[in-house]
Amino acid sequence: MTTEIHQLIARELGVADHQVRAAVELLDGGATVPFIARYRKEATGTLDDTQLRTVDERLRYLRELSERRAAILDSINEQGKLTDELRTQILAADTKARLEDLYLPYKPKRRTKAQIAREAGLEPLADRLLADPTLAPEATAAEFVDTEKEVADAAAALAGARAILSERFAEDADLLGSLRERMWTSGDLRSTVREGKETEGAKYSDYFDFSEPYGKLPSHRILALFRGEKEEILQLALGAGETDEVGPNEYEREIAANFGVADQGRPADRWLMDSVRWSWRTRISTGLAVDTRVRLWQAAEEAAVDVFASNLRDLLLAAPAGTRATMGLDPGFRTGVKVAVVDATGKVVDTATIYPHKPQGRWDEALATLGALVARHKVELVAIGNGTASRETDKLAGELVNLVKDSKLTKVMVSEAGASVYSASAFASRELPDLDVSIRGAVSIARRLQDPLAELVKIDPKSIGVGQYQHDLAEAKLSRSLDAVVEDCVNAVGVDLNTASAPLLARVSGISQSLADNIVSHRDSVGAFSSRKGLREVPRLGPKAFEQCAGFLRIRGGDDPLDGSSVHPEAYPVVRRIASATGSEVDGLIGNTAVLTKLKPSDFVDDTFGLPTVTDILSELEKPGRDPRPGFKTAEFAEGVEKLSDLSPGMVLEGTVTNVAAFGAFVDVGVHQDGLVHISAMSNRFVADPREVAKPGDIVKVRVVEVDEARKRISLTMRLDDEPNKPARPERDRDRQPGNQRRKGRDQQRGGQSNGRRTEPQGAMADALRRAGLA
Repeated sequence: MTTEIHQLIARELGVADHQVRAAVELLDGGATVPFIARYRKEATGTLDDTQLRTVDERLRYLRELSERRAAILDSINEQGKLTDELRTQILAADTKARLEDLYLPYKPKRRTKAQIAREAGLEPLADRLLADPTLAPEATAAEFVDTEKEVADAAAALAGARAILSERFAEDADLLGSLRERMWTSGDLRSTVREGKETEGAKYSDYFDFSEPYGKLPSHRILALFRGEKEEILQLALGAGETDEVGPNEYEREIAANFGVADQGRPADRWLMDSVRWSWRTRISTGLAVDTRVRLWQAAEEAAVDVFASNLRDLLLAAPAGTRATMGLDPGFRTGVKVAVVDATGKVVDTATIYPHKPQGRWDEALATLGALVARHKVELVAIGNGTASRETDKLAGELVNLVKDSKLTKVMVSEAGASVYSASAFASRELPDLDVSIRGAVSIARRLQDPLAELVKIDPKSIGVGQYQHDLAEAKLSRSLDAVVEDCVNAVGVDLNTASAPLLARVSGISQSLADNIVSHRDSVGAFSSRKGLREVPRLGPKAFEQCAGFLRIRGGDDPLDGSSVHPEAYPVVRRIASATGSEVDGLIGNTAVLTKLKPSDFVDDTFGLPTVTDILSELEKPGRDPRPGFKTAEFAEGVEKLSDLSPGMVLEGTVTNVAAFGAFVDVGVHQDGLVHISAMSNRFVADPREVAKPGDIVKVRVVEVDEARKRISLTMRLDDEPNKPARPERDRDRQPGNQRRKGRDQQRGGQSNGRRTEPQGAMADALRRAGLA
């Protein structure tokens, strides 16, 4: 079975079996994805981190499937009902749904009406009528009347026979699979507002009378509908796409055909068709609706997790401002603005609390305090949290910048999402024990401007606020995905061994939280590491952990210049051979592009290190320890635009992308409320995925389309030639946008009547937001 799993994953990825087999062996041996992707390219045939993550996920799923398959085979075998044909079907099942369909007739269940009927000896009656419809049901049933078995009359016997057939129809695995796919392609999800919930559920107003085919529903809409149902605002109905035609519907006809039932005027035909109809309406349709609901949820959840993971990756890999003295401002009105100054290394050197805003209004005093801090610590950057009172504090910082014109002071608005979570965390208490919780938030804001990755890893990824409907998602699945993203980002950038915090070190390949704590303790007691070899002296950090982590840890200015690069210690001999071949020392080789570009990687390949690794080594030697993150730049908010009422259609503003969802991007333009650029308004070309155009942290220019102050909604467009008050999506694009089919075909089937359901939102704002107001 293991070999079959490897082969299946290889086919899905379009790679060779041996590549997957090698990757699985390394994963099972405790190697991490970043380590395998970077340092074991020869073994896996250069599978990248994305492919390796897929291998890891599919391996988990297929192994669970294999375990479930074995349990089902054992269960059926214990019942004495495992035939060779059934065994073959079970072994061939490639999804959990198919496996459960096959197991359904044999799954231990409560005592059903069908089971009671079998105990009363009525299964032969069901078999006879199904096999020979020329028999008269009542007359045949009379033979099975038995008061001792509580079969009082022919009607009772026929009712028992119908229960048996209904269960048989509903447990045919092949039939269920076919009906399930028919429902998925033909049915739709419908929602209506619960009586009396119109006002309470105003934010769900777009779903008060709504329907859309299952296959066209985007993930954010599915999650919104299910949340509305959970909050008892919406009533959902999962339709099968049945028509109002007279006689059996298409599902009933398929069930009948599958069991050879047909209305040819024979005595038992009508009874058999009624049994089919009964089975569909009381058992099968209900079960398929549950299956479809699960399928919708799983698809939406998977998409939402992917969106969250992509946004988190972009945020973690955002441009760092670098090693510059930074002042963090955590805005507030009544409680004041918390101030923290950190030096170039992130160490806290000063703190204060100022009260420039109402009710105190000590503006000049606040400016004087900030000015003194800037001068005393040579502050270059001011990081302003984007929460309550942020624009007012931004104005204060603007005046501060003007007052110190001779300096290079720059103010930057920074997302403070998760700062309060960090402030109250156990780690913050250990890291900043002498600071008040409120001041710790200002420290975090300053540090996340210096290095977003190093600071954000201290916070649970779910608290950073870049997901959609994250609290509705499965905790384990979301955590696993986000942890993988953090791990990939940290290892892609590399970590300074002598300055990294324990939470950052814990994200390095091969280092657990306890090992990270041990590294920090060793560093604090012995002093800075002078070489990677010093890691071997850390308690409980053995050879395996060293192998996994060493290449991702950097030592600047250490004993060996290679320790500041991503070259793994195991490959140092290769570098020494390269240096020897060029007649130079290692430190003279590093960064020597003129020499390195003339070398052929193939000349240094040996039995241990192949061409991919040698190529990576030469690239790293050209730019050792290079940071893959982009250069730092900031957005400039418009003067005089500080609140929602300051906005007007037609304004062109600069802003920062704060979040990207499946339906568009949210942009902070400095009014305490992010605006939405719908996917249809992100470009003049068709956009399938918003992340093709924008990512969190991007600086973009937008035009205001419409402002809804009552609902606190801002409609924006990145198509700067769009006219104000015009729908963001052109008519020609509407039917082509994902999840926005206009259901013309269904309406035509209804004789051109829309059945009272709204198929398109009206107005520029509704059109631009497209039911996204809950995200």
